[in-house]
Amino acid sequence: MELSVVLAIIVALCLKISTAADKPHIVFIVVDDLGWNDVGWINPDIKTPTLDRLARSGVILNSSYVQPLCSPSRNCFMSGKFPYHTGLQDKVVFIEQPKYMPANLTTIPQRLKTLGYDTHMVGKWHLGFCNWKYTPTYRGFDTFMGYYAGMEDYFTHVRDEVADYNGYDFRNMTDVYKGAQGEYSTYVFANRAIDIIMNHDKSKPMYLYLPFQAVHVPLQVPTKYSDRYSHIHDLNRKVYSGMVSALDDAVYNITTVLEDLGFMDNLLLVFTTDNGGPPTRGANNWPLRGGKNTLWEGGTRGAAFVYSKTLLKKKGYTHPGLFHAVDWYPTLLDIAGGDSSQLDIDGLSQVDMILNGDSSVRNQFVYNIYDDHYAAALRWGDLKLIVGNPGYSGWYPPPGFDLDVPIMDDTPLPSVMLYNISTDPTEHEDISKDYPDLVNFLLQMLARKNGTRVPAMDPPSDPRSNPVNFDGSWSPG
Repeated sequence: MELSVVLAIIVALCLKISTAADKPHIVFIVVDDLGWNDVGWINPDIKTPTLDRLARSGVILNSSYVQPLCSPSRNCFMSGKFPYHTGLQDKVVFIEQPKYMPANLTTIPQRLKTLGYDTHMVGKWHLGFCNWKYTPTYRGFDTFMGYYAGMEDYFTHVRDEVADYNGYDFRNMTDVYKGAQGEYSTYVFANRAIDIIMNHDKSKPMYLYLPFQAVHVPLQVPTKYSDRYSHIHDLNRKVYSGMVSALDDAVYNITTVLEDLGFMDNLLLVFTTDNGGPPTRGANNWPLRGGKNTLWEGGTRGAAFVYSKTLLKKKGYTHPGLFHAVDWYPTLLDIAGGDSSQLDIDGLSQVDMILNGDSSVRNQFVYNIYDDHYAAALRWGDLKLIVGNPGYSGWYPPPGFDLDVPIMDDTPLPSVMLYNISTDPTEHEDISKDYPDLVNFLLQMLARKNGTRVPAMDPPSDPRSNPVNFDGSWSPG
């Protein structure tokens, strides 16, 4: 072989290695059922020093929106599409249901793999597992450790109370993994994430999707964490707060390893909840209205931030711009060196907003359009239109919080409501009667959106899902 050819091959290989190394590592952390008022940078009563430091050193996203429930939000993260376009707009994927994120959707890890990324998932899937093709390692992830369904015991990893079914739900790749039995899931997932980081070839970019079980029910945490909140007399709130602090410690352990091994020099960390917190189960969204499983701000406006030592041109501030869960897909794809401009998705690439501090390119989105009942909400600029029943509608302060404002409003809700979220983020003042022409305009816009809605998947429970058919584990079949 001629010397010139050898040199050309060496140069090409070096360029390939250099290009791969230049792509940033991405760590995407999702917290389950985290309320707006459940992080230290918003509520100093919650002890999250690591999250506070990362948030305040990065960019706090003050108008980051998610879906009211977890499966629909995870659909957004994975597909870049609104749930009413994928059939996942109603409820969640119940463990005994043959329900799933459609197989024809190309996921973000699948896109990133074409750009040279190693892709890993640790934690909660909740996008269907009735067939292997709907599970993580068939949807773009090189590795998976976690559980398929929506909830389970944090220590035993058993899900029961489903009809008469009782089964274990924890996997390493596709194999049932019993090594996690007896260990708190936040610890298991943090240790697995650290193991992935320590064994990763740094010449390749890494995408680590880390959807924790915390802080979803059941409310469970080692007592050393709940003891930090001995001043809280409401037991649910006390344990829930401890779960948030345990999660904060996990993030500290993970980010310390990332720093020590040099990953932080070229890494983007994303942190977000999947929906608002459930106020009757320890969470708090104060002062926002409503909570999980509602179209109010308390159910859809999520605590979120991005952090990077090197990639953010502007940092240490709070960005007010609109951002939706579907936007993570094209934004991360473009940051990774891909091109989202021709994709058939609902997400908008917000690279300039995230990295440079520019304005958001989003000025509208659909909160949701339900299929099983009459309810929907639309955002247009500062205005929010709600039709039908948005869900429970109170304001829920933290236990023991003294205040002189009404918490519950028993007045029957009108079928159409309009709020200015900029001037009234807590949704106290319905202005629909003051602006009838604007309401009609937004109703027409919502009707056009509704015209693109696909039927929701809501299959009946399938007795073939019974873990007794799979040696006591919840399994595809």
